[in-house]
Amino acid sequence: MTFKIHLPYDYEIFELKERVAQKKSFLDSKRPMSYSVLERLRQDFAVEWTYHSNGIEGNTLTISETKLILEDGITVGGKTLREHFEVINHQKAITSLEEIVHPSYELRSLDLLSIHRMVMTNIMDDYAGRFRPGMVRITGANFTPPNASKVGEMIDELVEFINLNQNNFDIVTLATVFHHKFVWIHPFNDGNGRTARLAMNLLFLKEGYPPAFILVNDRKKYISALQLANQGDYSKLLLMMYQAQERSLNLYINAIGGEYDDYEATAMIAREPEIPYGQEYLSLLARRGKIDAYKDGKVWLTTKAAVQQYMNNRGK
Repeated sequence: MTFKIHLPYDYEIFELKERVAQKKSFLDSKRPMSYSVLERLRQDFAVEWTYHSNGIEGNTLTISETKLILEDGITVGGKTLREHFEVINHQKAITSLEEIVHPSYELRSLDLLSIHRMVMTNIMDDYAGRFRPGMVRITGANFTPPNASKVGEMIDELVEFINLNQNNFDIVTLATVFHHKFVWIHPFNDGNGRTARLAMNLLFLKEGYPPAFILVNDRKKYISALQLANQGDYSKLLLMMYQAQERSLNLYINAIGGEYDDYEATAMIAREPEIPYGQEYLSLLARRGKIDAYKDGKVWLTTKAAVQQYMNNRGK
């Protein structure tokens, strides 16, 4: 099949794209970063990434419990063996990504199978690292995955599409398209979402970006965005992916210090006498990508300068 992608030219997404590019340039200007800072970031990201990706799929371990399993090897009472393996396996898959990626890396179908095998080891061993042998039905989905006989060929075509990038998509757009098309093909019996969210970060890491991940609190919006993409509307999914990458860039920049380190909760910014907006409106602007902001759990963080820039632009 031929992948035909029609993407929106949305002003909000354009602004996000510009901010992400600027922050990536700023981060690059600070390289090489301290080993201790990078190691702390790597550990923190592994915990968050594992917690959020598994949580989206229904894993009930908290972020604190996830950290205990990963960093201390502690078994959490009252949680299933599968939930523990989901945490351990995801961490192993992250380590594998870090080992195989390099600046000239090209995506391979074999790597996708390898990631899935790690994700599903001790959970579904008979199907770990193997394309599904038959049809699958996804409850609540607005699409039917392609016939199993076409999966291998379609994954190979997707990999080629991504590596060639004949549309000259920027890296966030390319990762978004890969993520959606992979989930739509639904190549495995289980573990498709986690594999997609891991594999798309090969594209980010190759280009020197930090890993990006969707927060579990945004699960409903994420599923809705994927369903819209099934209908050809990528606007919501692109917005979420740009915001996810901006959040990661912000966390990296905050860790090294610099001009982007004064983020506060929207509730705090709204109290400033020169800010005419309430907390709810500032959070709305953040959700829509209209101000420089990122999400920490359920709370949006932004800067007074970002809100003032929005006010100035609105007045032009």
